[in-house]
Amino acid sequence: MINRLRELLGEQGLLTAPEQMARYSRDWSGDLSGRPLAVARPGSVGHLARLVGLCAEAGIPMVPQGGHTGLVGGAVPSPEGRELVISLERLDRIRSVDPLNFSMVAEAGCVLETLHRAAEEHDLHFPLSLGAQGSCQIGGNVATNAGGVNVLRYGMARDLVLGLEVVLPDGRIWNGLRSLRKNNTGYDLKQLFIGSEGTLGIVTAAALKLFPRPGQVQTAMLGLASVSDAMRLYAAARRELSDLLSAFELLPRRCIEITLEAHPALREPLEAPAPVYVLMEASASGLVDLAALMEQFLGGCLERGAILDGAVAMSRAQAAGFWRLREDLVEAQHRRGRHLRTDVSIPISCLPDFMREADAAMAAHLPEALPVAYGHVGDGNVHYNVLPPPGLDDDAQDALLHRAEELVFALVDRFGGSISAEHGIGRVKREPFLRRLGAVDRDLLHGIKSALDPRGCMSPGRLLAGDGS
Repeated sequence: MINRLRELLGEQGLLTAPEQMARYSRDWSGDLSGRPLAVARPGSVGHLARLVGLCAEAGIPMVPQGGHTGLVGGAVPSPEGRELVISLERLDRIRSVDPLNFSMVAEAGCVLETLHRAAEEHDLHFPLSLGAQGSCQIGGNVATNAGGVNVLRYGMARDLVLGLEVVLPDGRIWNGLRSLRKNNTGYDLKQLFIGSEGTLGIVTAAALKLFPRPGQVQTAMLGLASVSDAMRLYAAARRELSDLLSAFELLPRRCIEITLEAHPALREPLEAPAPVYVLMEASASGLVDLAALMEQFLGGCLERGAILDGAVAMSRAQAAGFWRLREDLVEAQHRRGRHLRTDVSIPISCLPDFMREADAAMAAHLPEALPVAYGHVGDGNVHYNVLPPPGLDDDAQDALLHRAEELVFALVDRFGGSISAEHGIGRVKREPFLRRLGAVDRDLLHGIKSALDPRGCMSPGRLLAGDGS
């Protein structure tokens, strides 16, 4: 089979040497690693389809892989060395940009930042925005239904996809690349593949929604007394900023301290420390006077004591500095070693109670651990992470992280939330996900999996148990 794949893909299209495959054996977190059977790098959709067909006939498990930025192990090969990694990195063409239709068609291997630049060249905007946008790929964004900082205004990746092209697990190509806003002809098949984490097929191209490029952006860092005050501010901003609010990030003081410790070149955002910070951004195009609107809104907030202090960025550089305090927090935690990364979703109105009760649970049961909670609270998404104390051996660390996850997920259940808001399930969250599935949900999921991938060759052991059969 290796010889047949090499004949199909060429020497550059198939990697088998351990040193060549090393970077395809783990994702950014480094928490999981595996051993690929080989790494296939098809240069065309036709070659990919033939490759998948060959593997399906031979019963070879396949794992699609994008930009290595996942956090749940979905694209990491298993340690047994049986799975073929299929990298989409060579499928990286922007096939078209249609300014009048406000859409573009891009192949799966296009880096997200490249799509941003391509849209800007036409005075347009693609709003999906992630900290990893310099390396993540749009195929992976679609397959995991990526979120990011602009969800409250533009929605998840699911809301930005007009159509898809997908190689099915048997090697057939499904062409659903229509760039239509309205198409009411039966089942919306593209939705099956968005968020399926590579278990139902391989996304090879996507037709994406574009928007007018914002000519005005107002970025503010605000200090508040509590999470409850932050949520009241969010509600007021949604009402008073004329639906122009695009990002609303919550950063308790601990997050600022951890980031400044890891990146001393960054500066304190405000003159005096505050218990809670909000990084808020509004954007507009056209004739709206956004600066005046933001000034009026924040002035009213100060007068009624809704915020303690605040600063509005006066330049792009200052705005970028505010955003670095948020984006570099992920790396700052990573530098402290292995830790629990959660990605939970809670009804927005319940966020203050959830965070308060989660902190109380950690203090009562794991007082030696350091909870770090922050997130895109405008859409109810909290990253409630837990850092173990230094010096624990592997077994003690595993036990602490497992207990911390149990405590957080139990609260998520009680508040009617979700254990994954945007990162997905992959291998890391599969067991808690399966424990929460109802009987009907389980039957439906397995029915879809068996219909599209009856041999269970596509990303086995991710999302569903075993091969999903």
